[in-house]
Amino acid sequence: MTEDQSLSSATLSCLDRPYPSSQKGGTLIVAGVCSLEAHEELLCDPDGYRPAACLRCGAKLHANGFCSRQLRNDDAAAVLIRVYRCSDRTGCRAVWRVLPAFLPRWLHRRWPVIEAAIKDPASSPVPDRSCRRWIRRQGSPARRVVAALSTAADIVWTALATAVGLEARRRDLAAAYRRQWSPASGWALAELSEAIHRLCPGLRLT
Repeated sequence: MTEDQSLSSATLSCLDRPYPSSQKGGTLIVAGVCSLEAHEELLCDPDGYRPAACLRCGAKLHANGFCSRQLRNDDAAAVLIRVYRCSDRTGCRAVWRVLPAFLPRWLHRRWPVIEAAIKDPASSPVPDRSCRRWIRRQGSPARRVVAALSTAADIVWTALATAVGLEARRRDLAAAYRRQWSPASGWALAELSEAIHRLCPGLRLT
């Protein structure tokens, strides 16, 4: 059985499903916010994370409070996330949640913890079941991810897409990025995931 066959169709669909065109709002990821301290500083100001305009309709966004992200086996049991609502309440009504770069959209641990667990599960405090799941996902086809990166304006992402090709798996993409662009240790998956989600909102690396 090949690695991608060992993944359920539901799991593969989850990884490769972009936001539907009808969706109002979603999650935004802010590159460069790599620590809880930097994140909390931005939270103090309603404008700290505020996008210039609603990504759906272009209207102004109002700060609309916070929601909470739970973290497992972390010094910070929960992280507050800034929420913005579109000012066009009759037409658009989109709601945007803004994540710092160290938090994945759907996983409940920081990216450096996830990357370390994939690299060396035996030394990770993360349960074996989670490590195995992430490793299997890294072995899944990356065709849609590579296709998304190939549309980027940034030459880093287009060059990476060309280097790995459409037959690459997600782990090949991460390995090539580490090898060619040397991101800070533990941050390759975070940087790739931010770029992928920005280019094709909803698409996931892990």
